[in-house]
Amino acid sequence: MARRGGRRGLGLLACGTLLLAGCGSPEADRSAAAPTAPEPSATRRFAPGAPGAGDPYFPGYGNGGYDVAHYTVKVRYDPDTDKLTGTTTVRATATTDLSTFNLDLAGLTVRSVTVDGAAARHARDDDELVVTPATGLTSGNGFVAEIRYDGRPEALRNEALGEGGWLHTADGAIALGQPESASTWYPVNDHPSDKATYDLEITVPKGLTAVGNGVPKGRTTTGGWTTWRWSEGSPMASYLTTVVIGKFRVTTGQHKGRPVYSAVTTRVAEGAPDRSIARTVEVADYLESLFGPYPFDAYGGVVVADDRIRYALETQSRPVYSAGFFRQGDNTDVVAHELAHQWYGDSVSLQRWQDIWLNEGLATYAEWLWAEHSGSSTVQRTFEQQYANAPGQVWRTPPGKPGVENLFGRSVYDRGGMTVHALRVAVGDTAFFAILRTWAAERRNGNGTTADFVALAERVSGKKLGKVFDAWLYGTERPAAPKPL
Repeated sequence: MARRGGRRGLGLLACGTLLLAGCGSPEADRSAAAPTAPEPSATRRFAPGAPGAGDPYFPGYGNGGYDVAHYTVKVRYDPDTDKLTGTTTVRATATTDLSTFNLDLAGLTVRSVTVDGAAARHARDDDELVVTPATGLTSGNGFVAEIRYDGRPEALRNEALGEGGWLHTADGAIALGQPESASTWYPVNDHPSDKATYDLEITVPKGLTAVGNGVPKGRTTTGGWTTWRWSEGSPMASYLTTVVIGKFRVTTGQHKGRPVYSAVTTRVAEGAPDRSIARTVEVADYLESLFGPYPFDAYGGVVVADDRIRYALETQSRPVYSAGFFRQGDNTDVVAHELAHQWYGDSVSLQRWQDIWLNEGLATYAEWLWAEHSGSSTVQRTFEQQYANAPGQVWRTPPGKPGVENLFGRSVYDRGGMTVHALRVAVGDTAFFAILRTWAAERRNGNGTTADFVALAERVSGKKLGKVFDAWLYGTERPAAPKPL
């Protein structure tokens, strides 16, 4: 995510097999390896799934007791009435014996719920949908829940972080926001620790475009309505899903066998936004040379114009940018930031929100690398400028533990980027870029924590790096500057 501030120039203020060998007699080994007969269902102890994913920063986000594999989200939206009607199918596996389970859903009215084809009871607990299936769900078994709902979707407002979710706009709607937005338009396990694949169908009045994530799967028009279909085949964190509805200048193409689909709102004049987004694949190819293979099956970007959206967000395979980033002319810095997130933040996602610096620090550093590649500055000069000019709040706020109120503050972005530079100086270029490529490869389509990243950096570099990370991520004073590159 890049927070808006016009052009920052160099950084936007704003994303093996383990073999365990043990000792013991052969008899003990055979006993341990023998399969255990499943407990009879009559004696199983079914219990409600946890109403949160256990994130220390946002205890109510997400839910426990199941793991979602795939969402099929079908919505019909009429901008004239601001009415949304939806059917979402959730394919998941129970991770404990469930008597009930929760889905995050804000504001909309649920009309019916089925689980494995049988009617299920449902109730609301604020922004939680509590589902009670006709029979308990056994741990390890898959299930399919279908939820039908409708209403006027509304954005969620976090006192510290602002507004996110479904926004009714002058010519349609935008579903966007971090750390939460998805639950305003479909029922979801709304935490990045539970990623899933997606099929999206968005039906809107004929003449409007509806852009989603992933590969475009065509559109059909009947009775004055057009259904736009999108498919994201790589696991995606729910906050990275998006729908953007309105009137757009659309460009399409192919690059390396993948579709390219970009859209710029007609509410801004043709020019800098179009030119900047048109360089998406060029920027992606440069980042691919550093980070390893581009992780998704499609490229693109969307430019929107709405005063409530003053940021860019790395929505998977198709980032969304505020038109404000392009008011002073072409801006590929922000494109580099959001595309870097496709590796760091999207393909490799957070396990907990506290570690947001992993997304934003690496994406900020990618901006510095792109600036050097494009000839506008050098990484070393950018670091020196950031180090010299960062306000005291940046040094008082540890990016590795910023607190909810500073989750998207300058320390996470700027000091996060400086942390990445300090790592580079500590280990040298060969090890540094090997660390970035290995992090992207080994954690592809998964999640990671700061502890995971530190362990990998030490493994790849062969160096102890605790002092570097402690000073730059967790200290409350300005660390000594590393030597120049």
